[in-house]
Amino acid sequence: MRIVISGATGLIGTALAHSLDRDGIEVTRLVRRSPATPAEVSWDPRATAGRLDPAVLSGAAGVVHLSGASVAGGRWTAARKQQLRDSRIASTRAIVEAIAAAPNPPPVLLCASAIGWYGETGDRAVTESAPAGTGFLATLVRDWEAAAAAAPDGTRVVNLRSGLVLSGRGGVLGPLLPLFRLGLGARLGSGHQYLSWIAKTDEVSAIRFLLDHPEVAGPVNLTAPAPVTNAQFTAALARAVRRPAVLAVPAVALRAGLGEASGELLGSSRVLPEKLEQAGFSFRFPGIAGALDFELNGRV
Repeated sequence: MRIVISGATGLIGTALAHSLDRDGIEVTRLVRRSPATPAEVSWDPRATAGRLDPAVLSGAAGVVHLSGASVAGGRWTAARKQQLRDSRIASTRAIVEAIAAAPNPPPVLLCASAIGWYGETGDRAVTESAPAGTGFLATLVRDWEAAAAAAPDGTRVVNLRSGLVLSGRGGVLGPLLPLFRLGLGARLGSGHQYLSWIAKTDEVSAIRFLLDHPEVAGPVNLTAPAPVTNAQFTAALARAVRRPAVLAVPAVALRAGLGEASGELLGSSRVLPEKLEQAGFSFRFPGIAGALDFELNGRV
C-alpha cells in the first residue's frame, strides 16, 4: 500500500506521513525542492507543463493533496489573494491532470478544503448540505473544490473541509501560544463569534478514516462536534497554559490592522461534522479542554 501526499512538510502533512510510516504504509512525499530522500518526489504545480509525472501517482492506493499557502499573515492585498488562489487551484489541477494521465490511477483523492466554504454563519449550525457563503474565502473554496471535482471517473474525491487545527507545533496556535504564556491572551472583538476547530490528532485520524471508507465522497467537515465561541476558546487556552487571559482586542483595531482578513477572526462559523459521524468516525477529543490539554501538554 502506498499513499502520495502533497504538502507533506506542512503541519498536517508531516503528522499524517508519520502516522502512516508508523503503520508500515509506504509514503511518497511531493516536495517543491530537490528530493532529500528516496521517498520524496520534486514537483512544480506552477509550471505550465510537466508539473507532476503521472507515474508517481500510478498504482498508489490514494492521494492526499494538502498544498496551499496559509491564509494567515497580514492583509489580503490583490497579490496575496492571487497567491492564495494559485497555490490551491493550480496545484489541484496539476494533481488531477496527473491522475487522469496515470496508467493505473489512484482510486481516491482526498483534497484539502476549508470551512470557509460556508462564510459567515452566525449562531446557526451548518453541515455539509449548506450552500456556499459569500466573500473571498467562500469563492476561493468553491473554485478549489471544483478543481478537485474534475478528477476522472473511477477516482473518488473527498473535499476535506477543515476547521482550525489545534496543535502545539504551529498552525493557528503558533502565534497565540507565546502571548498566552506571557499572560497576554485576549478575546477578539465581542467574543461571541463561533470557532469550529479540530485537534491535530483527530484531523490525522479522520483523513486516514476517509482513505479507508469508499462509501464517503464529496465534502466532509473536519471539525470537532462542539464548536466554541471566541471567548470560550480564549478561556480554555488560558487554562491549558495556566495563565490568565483578561484582555480584549476591539474589533475596530483588528479591522484597522488586517483589513478584509480580519473577517477570519471576527466572523462566526459554527460547523458540525455530520458526514464523519454518520460514517462512524469517533472523535478522540470532542471537547476543547481535552484537545488543548493533549495537544499542548500531552495529557489525556
